[in-house]
Amino acid sequence: MEITRAGSRPSGKGPGDWFTGAVRIDPLFEPNSARRAASALVTFEPGARTAWHTHPLGQTLIVTVGAGWVQRKGGPVEKIFPGDIVWFEANEKHWHGATATTGMSHIAIQESLDGKVVEWMEQVSDEEYTQP
Repeated sequence: MEITRAGSRPSGKGPGDWFTGAVRIDPLFEPNSARRAASALVTFEPGARTAWHTHPLGQTLIVTVGAGWVQRKGGPVEKIFPGDIVWFEANEKHWHGATATTGMSHIAIQESLDGKVVEWMEQVSDEEYTQP
């Protein structure tokens, strides 16, 4: 058994190459010798969002606070709320973030494949983001 105490892992600012707007990442757990999964609590200020990206083994989002938008490439922008669970298939190109007026937090869970959990791509344009 391992207990990671609340507050024992520092919060970090979401890097500008991966996010637009103000984003805070609070790491929850990383892969280790017995676990492939990684997880973080990600908090988006209004208007903040990820860049387009994929995950080699998919990604689960559990919305905890606020209101957000998610989109898979070629699909409509969908609104998400606390309690919603979003699953992106392996290598499905997508983005997620807060709405333009309301912040949003979610727990993100993804598994590592050959040491990699994400492939970052181009930023989501303002036009793509504001289409809802």
